[in-house]
Amino acid sequence: MLLPKSTFFNFVYMYKTVNLSNTKNMLIVFTRAIIIYICLLFAMRLMGKKQLGELQPFEFAVTLVAAELACIPMSDTTVPIFYGLIPIFTLFVIHLILTKIIKHSIKIRRVINGKPIIIIDSNGINYDAISKLDMTVNDLLESLRGCGYFSPSEVQYAIVETNGDLTVVPKAENAPLTPADMGIKTDPKGIPYVL
Repeated sequence: MLLPKSTFFNFVYMYKTVNLSNTKNMLIVFTRAIIIYICLLFAMRLMGKKQLGELQPFEFAVTLVAAELACIPMSDTTVPIFYGLIPIFTLFVIHLILTKIIKHSIKIRRVINGKPIIIIDSNGINYDAISKLDMTVNDLLESLRGCGYFSPSEVQYAIVETNGDLTVVPKAENAPLTPADMGIKTDPKGIPYVL
């Protein structure tokens, strides 16, 4: 069955209109995504180079909120792009202010970042500290293995840093052997670079 001529032309016109408006909207979303990405990247670079695991709690919160703020105006073309850029800039300014305050005040640094907690000391595993961190002994053993030690008896001190990393000070008999331990003098090493 053939469609009447007017219905066919209406269908073609509607198809072209829908396609062109979708293409235009997609180009707008594409352009907005590029603009927000560049602004977000610029703000994150100004905040400093860190890997996700090295972030302090407030820096991690800023990263999550910035990501959410960037998504809304990037995908919704009815929201003005400045509704995403201005909050990202505001977060950047808040981050700068908090960073300056934290550098100059130990009390505020402890409130915002927390403080390192010793979980293994000369008395062995500190179970109170582990429970305060919501860790289990299995979590501790896994972290120790990640540092190259397979038993808490090999460790003099283990400290959970404010960013969640585990720092280990091994007992003298379990410390890695170095040329200085053997009395061997070595040449200074240079920094490798690509030619």
